[in-house]
Amino acid sequence: MFGWIDRAFRRPPEALPTVPAGVRVYAIGDIHGRRDLLDELLAMIVADCAGAMASAQIIFLGDYIDRGPASAAVLDRLVTPLPGVGGWRCLAGNHEAAMASVLAGDFSVMSDWLQFGGLATLESYGISPREVAAGGVILESAMSRIPPEHRKFVAGLEDHATVGSYLFVHAGIRPGVALAKQDRRDLLAIRQAFLADDRAHDHVVVHGHSISAEVEIRHNRIGIDTGAYRTGQLTALVLEGASRSLLQTGTRG
Repeated sequence: MFGWIDRAFRRPPEALPTVPAGVRVYAIGDIHGRRDLLDELLAMIVADCAGAMASAQIIFLGDYIDRGPASAAVLDRLVTPLPGVGGWRCLAGNHEAAMASVLAGDFSVMSDWLQFGGLATLESYGISPREVAAGGVILESAMSRIPPEHRKFVAGLEDHATVGSYLFVHAGIRPGVALAKQDRRDLLAIRQAFLADDRAHDHVVVHGHSISAEVEIRHNRIGIDTGAYRTGQLTALVLEGASRSLLQTGTRG
């Protein structure tokens, strides 16, 4: 793991945000249909946990589907937690929100979903572009290939999670607004109003959604979407006590 991330925070150790004693959190950024990278990163986490006294909790930050080639296979992996992991929490991303709306019968969002990668998800279930273009009864019949457990999964995703001094969310928060009053659309899709705001929040916000070449470390947020579907680098932020480190695919060997 990478010790440099601790040095990027120039406050005294006692002032650093923390997670509770005996807990190690792995927050995983946007996967976007890359089952290969997900499997690689989970294997790294299993190895990292070997012999550890802390209980592992894995928090996925959303955007499991679209763009990459294996969205259905990613959901297959996520619907069943890893054995031996104390916590396995999956948050909603804006891509899952679009899929959930379509699966609930709201085809008004289908066009937008297809434009930002939904076709790749449908193709991963064996639904062809011809069937998508046909619409109506043909498309509804084709979408019956999406299994019930996947439908239940995307419909039941959490919006956020908190552990110690950290808030985990897909996109970010509306600065200055209490967590209980946050709009779900902001939690899943906000960008510049959150990214450019330098004020301290009630928690350090760990988020994905906005791609950066490197992990973005700020005093009030940590962005870990490293564009896995196109870069091959899927990132996990590891939090234990007051320490922070990284696990990333494509960094070994």
